[in-house]
Amino acid sequence: MVGFAPKPSDVVAQQDKVAGPWHEAWRSFKKSKVAVVGAGIVLFFIIVAFIGPWIAPQGINEQDLPNRLQAPSVDHWFGTDDMGRDILSRIIHGARISLWVGFFSVIGSVIAGSILGIVAGYYGKWVDAIISRIFDIMLAFPSILLAIAVVSVLGPSLQNALIAIAIINIPNFGRLIRSKVLSIKEEEYITSAKAIGMQDIRILFSHILPNSMAPVIVQGTLAIATAIIEAAALGFLGLGAEAPAPEWGKMLADSKMYLINAPWTMIFPGIAIMLTVLGFNLMGDGLRDALDPRMKS
Repeated sequence: MVGFAPKPSDVVAQQDKVAGPWHEAWRSFKKSKVAVVGAGIVLFFIIVAFIGPWIAPQGINEQDLPNRLQAPSVDHWFGTDDMGRDILSRIIHGARISLWVGFFSVIGSVIAGSILGIVAGYYGKWVDAIISRIFDIMLAFPSILLAIAVVSVLGPSLQNALIAIAIINIPNFGRLIRSKVLSIKEEEYITSAKAIGMQDIRILFSHILPNSMAPVIVQGTLAIATAIIEAAALGFLGLGAEAPAPEWGKMLADSKMYLINAPWTMIFPGIAIMLTVLGFNLMGDGLRDALDPRMKS
């Protein structure tokens, strides 16, 4: 018998079918120029954070008092601060701190919020009522005020600021997962799993959790941007990183009195915060459009 070669379109369709929705989401994400720009900005700052010690022109704590508050020049591209330290070098090192706080605070929020949300949504009744009321109480407070309260109890430090940011974001992920679980647990495959005697823990982590991750990924990306802003706010208030750590919010706080005479001491750390947050927001919007079928035209 003579075989017939499949058409290229059939091959592509078959590959998409095998690859599944994640492959389709990746293709949709790449088509969004705004999302790609956001991902590029995020990737740039991640690379800077990793190779910072090798590309920084000077040490983060090298003081040069005779050249304090020098304007941007060939020797100091971003100028110097009130201690004569190179601002560019401190911003480069500060990228590692801000991304570290952003990533790990969100990871903690996702883990804690997912566990509470899954339990509340799956078991319902009084368990759901208690967890939901805890979320409501936490959401009743402005996030930055709640973070300040947590840091005030634990003590000012970068690690405690990370813990505070993680805590205040738990309700957002918990409510998101809970709403997703409420719809998924009524699906036929969940009912079938219960009928054959599958244990709840296996149903939760083998079926419900994987099918709830798409909105969590989107919310997590956007939450990293929020966490970076909150870490900068705590640093600006003196409740985050302590001197001489080159945290961007702390750099803004140390430079606020020189806004008129040496504006570059505040402008460049502010631009670093703005670009990082912008990158995560653009990438998060692209992920939302790619992972949520309702957003597709």
